[in-house]
Amino acid sequence: MATVLPPPSKRARRDAQQPKDANIIPEDLPLVQVQFRAADTGQVLAGGIHLIPGSSNVKQLELLLNGLLGSSDDPTPYTFSLVDGLNPIAITSDLYCDILRPQHRSTEDVLTLEYVPQAVFRVKSVSRCTATMSGHGGTILSMAFSPKNGAKLVTGSGDGTARLWDTDMGTPVAVMKGHEKWVLCVAWSPDATFLATGSMDCSVRLWDIKTGMQIGNAMKGHSKWITSLTFEPLHLLGGRKGMRLASTSKDGTVRIWDVATRASSQTLSGHTACVTCARWSGIGVIYSCSQDKTIKVWDATGTTITLIKTLHAHAHWVNFVALSTDFMLKTGGFDPFAKDKLATDDDESLRINSRARFLKASTQNGVVTERVVTASDDQTMYLWNPFPNGTVEESSMNAKPVARMVGHQKAINHVAFSPDGRILASCSFDNSIKLWDGKTGAFLTTLRGHVAAVYMCSWSADSRLLATGSKDCTVKVWDVRNGKLYMDLPGHKDEVYAVEWSSDGKVVASGGRDKTVKIWKH
Repeated sequence: MATVLPPPSKRARRDAQQPKDANIIPEDLPLVQVQFRAADTGQVLAGGIHLIPGSSNVKQLELLLNGLLGSSDDPTPYTFSLVDGLNPIAITSDLYCDILRPQHRSTEDVLTLEYVPQAVFRVKSVSRCTATMSGHGGTILSMAFSPKNGAKLVTGSGDGTARLWDTDMGTPVAVMKGHEKWVLCVAWSPDATFLATGSMDCSVRLWDIKTGMQIGNAMKGHSKWITSLTFEPLHLLGGRKGMRLASTSKDGTVRIWDVATRASSQTLSGHTACVTCARWSGIGVIYSCSQDKTIKVWDATGTTITLIKTLHAHAHWVNFVALSTDFMLKTGGFDPFAKDKLATDDDESLRINSRARFLKASTQNGVVTERVVTASDDQTMYLWNPFPNGTVEESSMNAKPVARMVGHQKAINHVAFSPDGRILASCSFDNSIKLWDGKTGAFLTTLRGHVAAVYMCSWSADSRLLATGSKDCTVKVWDVRNGKLYMDLPGHKDEVYAVEWSSDGKVVASGGRDKTVKIWKH
């Protein structure tokens, strides 16, 4: 059902009638001194201090920076922020309105502007349903696109099967039967050659993409159902051939599996309740969160995984954990927007490309930085930067959160970093989505439009659009730049539990209680 936005409140109508301050820039505004600094390396751009008009806007700053970098012929879009201690001030319009008028700096100061390149590509918003794919006999609980592109999609259902779909043709490719109960989670291997599924029957199974057949026997060991799956990032394998997979369970453990032998190599115990989610980070750390209100940090850089620290902050169940590098880790060595595509998909090329993409995405001021966010039933989220120096050592670990994010009125079900790591989106049972600064945890805006609980969200590859699925039977696309609803996509006949945006930005898939998978395209 399509959602009709409610009329503005009496206060909103009254505020709209009040005269607003016009952004009038004084004619006698003097020149200001600026210097540019790269956000990833922390190096100040050669050329020293430049004198520019105090009324310079973002487009003019982009023009100047591209000229200094020698890229005027093929300009790159940038975002700018004023370096101000730990909390940079974003420049959204011009220097006067964002810096000088609020008196963050005066015209006599030297302004250090940090620049970050934006995605040079632009994802077009999906606007129509191109296929409705039936076949599942139960509720669709999970889905995931191939790391390569949006051509292949896998879904897990309450009918005990996982299905592989061709989204270009809108047809099923394979039906993967073997589980005896609900398939709760699905995951692609980083090299896109096989799938992993976790079920309520307490087993994990591997599937071949080309044949749709199960690889070997079921991987059993958990005593209760599987809650999440996460693969070891491709660039961490080095010369090792054996890929590892981590599974979390209701039984309170995290099991590490050797994919080649399908044997459990280690069991990580310590949680005293259901482990709800885990993430294998790009620096070789596993983060696991649990209903025991804790987050455990595991050192997975060696063959034997050891506990580094237990983080305490939440007052209720911790439902979800996400990383600022999730998008890069999910796509691995595949860059759908690269100008020079990989000539081959061999393991060595994928590992080299995966490492290069990870370092590019995570390096800030010359240091590899991965931020972590946790979401809880206590209606709060915490932003963490456990290893600010980029080294996995207990002595250098920061066990204190960067920020505590409050504002939701009910439990938070899902949270996700944008692909560029600059914005956080959180989904809650209070019918809203909130956006937060991905570096400081500062609140940005609230996206309102759903009339029931929001279950899941997924970002477009350019970090400009956000898709959400809700109990109100709709999928909605939001423009995060202005916080407005961009596209309302009704069509499902019941609750939408899963929504996923492909890595190439061309396809959005959704599924839920009506047992159908819908494909949305531009």
